[in-house]
Amino acid sequence: MEPVVLKAPAGIDASLGWDPAVTPHDRKRILARVIIGARLGIDPASVRLEREPPTTFGHHTRLIASVDGKELPLVVTVAEFRAATVVAVSDHGIRVGIDLRDMHPDADLRAAIRSHSRLWEGSTDLDYLNHWTRVQAVLAADGRGMRVRPELVVLDQGGTRGWTPDRPTRYQIVDLSRNAYVITLAYAAGEAEDSRPDGALRRR
Repeated sequence: MEPVVLKAPAGIDASLGWDPAVTPHDRKRILARVIIGARLGIDPASVRLEREPPTTFGHHTRLIASVDGKELPLVVTVAEFRAATVVAVSDHGIRVGIDLRDMHPDADLRAAIRSHSRLWEGSTDLDYLNHWTRVQAVLAADGRGMRVRPELVVLDQGGTRGWTPDRPTRYQIVDLSRNAYVITLAYAAGEAEDSRPDGALRRR
């Protein structure tokens, strides 16, 4: 698998990897090691990646990166779609969300997107897909996932900023699309938080 470097904002490094012969488990670790190795100027093989223990059933845990037993002050964010994976590695003070989709969604996904998205009459499937990936990236950065309905996410007119009405954070939205994949990254400066199903927040 040959990682494709994506042009991400300052403080964030991101890469796309595609290979149906490599498992999702391995794809994200390969990409994360390569990114961290390049970022720190070290051998990627020296980077250890472990999954954070879940605190509650069903909670999406993060990959924790360490070198020589010392945890690195970096946040690893992952998005996957079929045989493709995107990994972003960011400074600890940046909240990041990613969404990754095939540029040609199947009928079921198109129907799901149209049921949640409110767009102008005459919008194309690509308009809907771009809107959907922006909404999903904001939800990923927000951290509450399915507890926030997609139609509640607000995007500005240009689709370059997004937010949820009940929180003050405004996320910048960047298009990182490559190689027939629509890739959207949402990010905002601020202390990284993990949102728990009980509504409590744990700062890391």
